[in-house]
Amino acid sequence: MRRVAAFAAAFALLSACSEDAPEPGAIETDVPDELQSSGPVVDPADAGIGTPMEERVATLGLLNKRNNLTQDLEMRPGETRRVGDVIVRLQACERTAPWEMPKETGAFVQVLVRGRGNDADFERVFSGWLFKESPSLNVVEHPIYDVWVKDCAMNFAGETS
Repeated sequence: MRRVAAFAAAFALLSACSEDAPEPGAIETDVPDELQSSGPVVDPADAGIGTPMEERVATLGLLNKRNNLTQDLEMRPGETRRVGDVIVRLQACERTAPWEMPKETGAFVQVLVRGRGNDADFERVFSGWLFKESPSLNVVEHPIYDVWVKDCAMNFAGETS
């Protein structure tokens, strides 16, 4: 509704510059009830626009700063992977459609690390979205481990590879 009001206001301002300006109040800013969405927001994948979440594959980078070892983890949403003293959980991965700008790739990740001197307890050190194009936006802040997004393999209808 805000977009309609903003568009109407912009149109009124631009129209006022011409000789054929519409009369005040001639532009309707209310959206009819039948066009308003009262239901939940539809996920593009549910609408058949993109690959369903369970079929996507994210590639995450995992760095152990102690020994400078890097691994690529290919995971599907809902999957959990343990590598030594760290557990990485992937909840979701997304990328913008090829026709959208700016291009962005992200993944919702949880990182758990085993605490010192305790073999059984893992402490959550990060839970949130990581973005490939903006790695400094959300950072896994841990002295030993770093995790980042490399890719989210998914397709959109009509997309050419």
